[in-house]
Amino acid sequence: MKVIVADNVTEKLSFAKFGIIVYRDITVGSSPQMLKGRIRLFQESLHLDLEDKEMKDITGIAEWRSVFKDTGTDPSRYRPSIEALYRRIKKGQFLEPFNSAVDLNNFFSLKYEIPFGIYDVSKLDGDVTLAVGDDSASYEGLNGREIKLINMLHTSDGGGPFGSPFVDSRRTAVSEGTNSALHVVYFKPSMEVSECEEMLAAISEMFLQVHGGTSEFWVLS
Repeated sequence: MKVIVADNVTEKLSFAKFGIIVYRDITVGSSPQMLKGRIRLFQESLHLDLEDKEMKDITGIAEWRSVFKDTGTDPSRYRPSIEALYRRIKKGQFLEPFNSAVDLNNFFSLKYEIPFGIYDVSKLDGDVTLAVGDDSASYEGLNGREIKLINMLHTSDGGGPFGSPFVDSRRTAVSEGTNSALHVVYFKPSMEVSECEEMLAAISEMFLQVHGGTSEFWVLS
């Protein structure tokens, strides 16, 4: 599988870096109890840390709000997914377990303060492109709404757009039948490539500890 960065991304976001992980022969199911407990404790700790903080004080959120502005997206109207997660945790609305892949995806996003997306490879059609959308780009989101992607960074394949750092699509969602997955990591623009590589290695290792299988990963910059 190739993952390509479109010219309109490099023109608007010359500093952007993206992480790609492809998992094969994995087994997705309910999260192990140990993982559920760890994620719950992390959310409770984060909730306490956020009591006296504003969203603008969180580095990852601040940087991704700037990315949205740079592509022409209003981050006050369309919040980066990491900001939406943090706002929930600050209110004490903790995430309930869904499946092991989605639970880990959310945990990584909270831990590293950046948007993540995870997708079922069997539902993808051909190569993947990271692009900034035009007025024709849209999909049905996981929230059941039509997500319009004009001026928004997103991923697409032969079947059209399927993911973004705002909210992902239903079409490529990971389920308990998934045995191969694509992980897209939206790094903080301020991160060095070496930091990105270390993060991908750590993410991949933890994901495989839970799901088995193999992985390959690389940084796009």
